[in-house]
Amino acid sequence: MSKCTRAGALIALAVTGLALGTTLAPPADAASRAPGFLAAADLPPHASSSWTAGRVTVGVPEAVEQDRCLSMALGGGQDTWYREFRTDLDTGARQVSVQLPGVSAAKGRFARLDKDIASCPARIEEADPETAATLKDYGTLPVEEGAHVYGLHTQTSWGANDIRLLSVGRDGRTVTVVDWGQMGGFRDAPVKAFKKTTTTAVNKLH
Repeated sequence: MSKCTRAGALIALAVTGLALGTTLAPPADAASRAPGFLAAADLPPHASSSWTAGRVTVGVPEAVEQDRCLSMALGGGQDTWYREFRTDLDTGARQVSVQLPGVSAAKGRFARLDKDIASCPARIEEADPETAATLKDYGTLPVEEGAHVYGLHTQTSWGANDIRLLSVGRDGRTVTVVDWGQMGGFRDAPVKAFKKTTTTAVNKLH
């Protein structure tokens, strides 16, 4: 059963901007080989538009640097890569993966991301109390060293209505985050398909 928490919040990035974002300069000591990434066909199917995948890029986009759910754990960009996905409409997605020095560090990063995602509505509410957010915990997935899936719905006092699905997973010393979003509510979220996407993302890491 999904666990819900209620808090006022402003989603950290507009869903229509999920596929945008400025590329940061690659970190000087970034690992030379990126982990495996999702392909466009791995994303939850869209009813009226196909997915387009960008290239795998070193670092993190500006949108992640500013994101209230992810920035504290992913903002540094060291040994990190990302890939943007877009449709022709309002739906976008992103995968960000980071390689840690060892398994212990990866466990810690996974736990930090899991905690930050679960607690981000309260931080967003503090930034903008005119936006309400509902966080749903969709549970864990039995893939490699594990994954956790969440849903975040935000609605502003002026009518903006957005749904976001977020997951964090780990395989060995690599941690990945998958971020999907569009306009709408929980009933518009393809949770089952997103869980399959998350499982694929973790399995593709190595």
